[in-house]
Amino acid sequence: MSRSTPRLLAFLAPIVLVGCAGTPSVTVAPSIATSPTVSPPKPTPPPKKRVTSRKANLKGRVLILEYHKIAAKEARWDRSIKSFRRDLERLYKLGFRPVTLAEYLDGDMKLPPGASPVVFTFDDSHPSQFHLLEDGRIDPNCAVGIMQSFGLKHPDFPTKATFYVLPNMVFGNRKTFDKKLEYLKAWGCEIGSHTMSHSNLKKMTDEQVKAEIGGSIDWLRSHGIEPRTMAFPYGVPPKNEGLLKGFTWQGKEYKLDAAVMVGAVPARVTSDAKHHRYRLPRVQGIDGALGLHNWLDKYKKGRWEPYVEP
Repeated sequence: MSRSTPRLLAFLAPIVLVGCAGTPSVTVAPSIATSPTVSPPKPTPPPKKRVTSRKANLKGRVLILEYHKIAAKEARWDRSIKSFRRDLERLYKLGFRPVTLAEYLDGDMKLPPGASPVVFTFDDSHPSQFHLLEDGRIDPNCAVGIMQSFGLKHPDFPTKATFYVLPNMVFGNRKTFDKKLEYLKAWGCEIGSHTMSHSNLKKMTDEQVKAEIGGSIDWLRSHGIEPRTMAFPYGVPPKNEGLLKGFTWQGKEYKLDAAVMVGAVPARVTSDAKHHRYRLPRVQGIDGALGLHNWLDKYKKGRWEPYVEP
């Protein structure tokens, strides 16, 4: 050992002691046993089956249907129970599925591939549209009862509709209106204005029109509803259609996003340059020249093309 060896050992001793007492900072690859569990990738869900073989058509027309009373027998403004069930059956078989008017206006129609939209609208809030039996059950022969029953057989045809109500009618019973609203909201339905008194707006002054529409909106707001659309009584708009876009009445602001007429053709999609949201046409839920089945027959003959979901 040289004379410098003791000095070298003395120098290395602290390093050896520290190295023995501390933990070496060496990264070791984890073994299979200690590796974190990695979830396998989720399988890609199969594509939804197309409702029809129709090609996608984002510029096609939309059926906005107009109903009033559901009755035992057919009449000009009454749709028989039998005929209403037939309407649902034929629409379903031809690949039409319900959406609300708001979904149509917003371009947010949640449809399965190959399906076409149909908007159910009901004017006047007649008891035959929504009736509760004495035991609280929904009358199976009212409009929503029939739609509910149909939906049980066809879950992809939900009870979705837009109801234009009158404060003095409200499905025939003011006491049950809020209960019915709970059902309608749960189903995804919507409520719109049909004015206060169902009077001809074209014969009124601007102030009278404001009272009719503003009063109706106030009444709906008192029930927790903010209506976006209205149905013109008799299908007649006011002389000053600019009021529909917004007005002030009794210190409060009012506006509507759209309004529907009475009859008589399928509506244009909102992206169409000729779309007029304050004069939306409807197809009446009746038989005959202006009726639903006339338009379905024309569709089968290729005389008009519906909107089709990609």
